[in-house]
This record gives sequence, structure tokens and C-alpha cells, in this order.
Amino acid sequence: MNDLLRRILALLTGNPEADRAVPPTGYTARLTTFTAFAMAFLAVFSLAFMLATDRLADRWSNELARSATLRISAPADEVETQVATALRVLGQTPGISDYRRLTDEEQALLLEPWLGPGAPIENLPLPQIIDISADNDGFDAAGLRARLQAEVPGAVLDDHSRWRIPLLKSAQRLRLLGFAALGLIGAATAAMVMLAAQSALAANAQIIRVLRLVGAQDSYIAGAFVRRFTLRALIGAAGGTLIGVGAIMMLPDGGADGGFLTGLSFAGADWMWSLLIPILAATAGYFATRAATRRHLREQS
Repeated sequence: MNDLLRRILALLTGNPEADRAVPPTGYTARLTTFTAFAMAFLAVFSLAFMLATDRLADRWSNELARSATLRISAPADEVETQVATALRVLGQTPGISDYRRLTDEEQALLLEPWLGPGAPIENLPLPQIIDISADNDGFDAAGLRARLQAEVPGAVLDDHSRWRIPLLKSAQRLRLLGFAALGLIGAATAAMVMLAAQSALAANAQIIRVLRLVGAQDSYIAGAFVRRFTLRALIGAAGGTLIGVGAIMMLPDGGADGGFLTGLSFAGADWMWSLLIPILAATAGYFATRAATRRHLREQS
């Protein structure tokens, strides 16, 4: 741990004499900084997308897990009897916190997207819908179905499991896609920093040969390149993260009932994850530059 802190401190302070071996400006400096900036900006949106997907899937899953509907289809002269029996069964079932019979107006609103407003549904043989809310522990859906089958033959219980399971699978795949996108962004950042470092090394080959002639060790020369390119990656990524977070904050807030796009933001402690982006970019720049420098120096030996 102490050795790691010593390395980080040495990386930040640097060696002014060794830094002279690396050009402070030029297209390699601009390329490294701009690449880190752009990749960090994209990483912020990938991270926000992944976290928003998680929140949305959790909310939908919880809402579907705590609600169910009971549909009763029976001859007209038996509907009221079966509804009364179903309400009695629901009232005796542990885990159900609330239940109520939907009114005709509420059922008409449910059909409105398909039939349009004002459709004459009074004479249609519509089933009676009962809305069910579960407590935190939930209820035994299999046991309730068995009892309803025995006492209310026209009842069909829908506990939304056929919707919830595919939703959770989709959320898991979207989460994996988010991780894959972040991994590709990190790999692209490392590759671009490595190319820029190789270009800088080739452009300063004469200076490196002179340093070797006067006795400079490879670790001394490599340290200067690694420090300079790591700091460029850190500064560029910090700027990209700052602008990306600012752009996320400017998106409209749809609140708890907002759509997916309006929920594309960080919530609570999620903001802390964005702080890791510059650190990871600097880490990728450190190892990419280190690998490029060591290979170049080994080839020139």
C-alpha cells in the first residue's frame, strides 16, 4: 500500500529534468487529451444509461410483483355470486393487503386504447376485473389459484409473472451491454493513448539516444513519458466527465412517473460512479504508455 502511494505521488510530482524529454505540446498531446475527453463524455452516458435501466427494471419488477388481477368470466346470472365469493376468498388470503372490484367506468378506460373513447360497451359480455395489491411478503399465488378453482370456477388469476421474468432478463442483458460499452470505451482510450505515446517516442528518438549516451536509464526516460501521458489522459477525462455530467443534469426530469429517456440521469449515490471515470482513464493511459515506452526502448537497445 505504501509502495502504491509512493508511486502515485511520484507520478503526480514528476521529475522536471526527465519531463524535458517529452514535448509539452504538439499533436500527440492534443490527441491524447481530446481522446480522453471524448471517451469520458461517452462513458458518462453509458454509465447513466446502465444505471437508469437498473432503476427502471427494479421499479417495474417491484410494482408487478406487488400487484395482480383477478378476471371473472361467468354467465350473467352467476357473476355477482362468483364476485362475492372471490372477494371473500381474497379477504381470507394472507399476504393480500388490498383488493377491490373495478367499476364499469374503470374497465371502460382499460379498453379505451383498443376501442377508442365512448365505445358502447354496456351490452358487451365483459368479464369482471378485481384489482389485488400484495403486502411486502406477497401471497401464495399457486395456493390462491387452487382455492379459486374450487370455489370460483370462472376466475382467472394473473400475478404478472409472465411479464416480470422477461423484464428482468432484458434488464440483465442491457446491464451487460452497458458493461461491454464501458469496456470498449476503456480499450479504445488505451489504444489511442498508446498510439500517441508511440508517435511521441518516435519523434523524440534522437533525444532519447542522447539521454542514453549521457547515462540516463530506461526507467528514467520511461517515467517521464508515462507521467506526461497519464496526466494528459486524467485531465482530458476529467473535462469530459464534467461536461458529460453537466449534459446529463440538463436533461428533463420526468419524476417517478417519467418515461425512460426522462429518467436518464444519476440518482442519489450514483453520482459517485462518475468520479471513477477519470481515474480509470488515467489508469488505462498509465499502462498503455508504459507498455508502449518499454517496447520502444527495448527495440532501440
